[in-house]
Amino acid sequence: MRIDGHTKLAFVLGYPVAHSLSPVIHQAAFAATGINAAYLPWAVAPDRLSEAVQGLRAMENLLGANVTVPHKEAIVPLLDGLTPEAEALGAVNTVLPRDGKLVGDNTDGTGFLAALREELGCEAAGLTVVILGAGGAARAVAMSLARAGAQRIVLANRSLDRARDLARWVAARYPACAVTAQALQTEWQVSQVPEIRLLVNATPVGLHASDPRLFDYASLSAQTKVCDLIYSPPETALLRWARSRGCRVANGLGMLVHQGALAFERWTGNPAPVQAMRDAVRI
Repeated sequence: MRIDGHTKLAFVLGYPVAHSLSPVIHQAAFAATGINAAYLPWAVAPDRLSEAVQGLRAMENLLGANVTVPHKEAIVPLLDGLTPEAEALGAVNTVLPRDGKLVGDNTDGTGFLAALREELGCEAAGLTVVILGAGGAARAVAMSLARAGAQRIVLANRSLDRARDLARWVAARYPACAVTAQALQTEWQVSQVPEIRLLVNATPVGLHASDPRLFDYASLSAQTKVCDLIYSPPETALLRWARSRGCRVANGLGMLVHQGALAFERWTGNPAPVQAMRDAVRI
């Protein structure tokens, strides 16, 4: 990597951000394409986010930025505009400099679908899917699946009210998809959703070895593919159980790479070197 007076800068804004693999995949992409750019983690406390956005505005050599927890929703009113995807989700994971303005975009859902296709050989059309969780990640995944033609989505969450709210939100936008909510408890079983073909964990449960199980993992059967959006650790307890039951499984690295590849393409106008980005995180 060279740094000179022509180097463009890109960032990931989050708090904390030291764990992020985005600098690894994007720096690999710049190296593979010969783009003179550097990608840096930027730890921004929530009460300093407005100042950070002003810093982005002042940067004439800004290539772009990614946004991660806890800023994806908080950054929305600080930007000059949103793409239709970001506006629909009410959340931003990518900032695009456009004609002196900062435009918020969201590549999470499209990145998820690309990873689903590549990692699990799975197309959304006609699927019955269970999504665990009802937060921002679940919203992006549910919207992308419904838009891509999923037949049925069940949102299972510890707070049934939150799951119902998200179910109504998705159903109002994609009425062709049957969207319902269920309460997620440790005794919940996959068999409660007939013909389930995909289960997605969009909760943070599994980040720590001491985390309790989300449901009765022994109820998984081999015909259900399982995707856990967590990528560190690379194999959560859910994925270990699923693998032992004969399920085809994937962690969140594929989604990370593909959402990053889309951001790269929107910043640079060049095709993303997806394989180089994958190799950088060894998937």
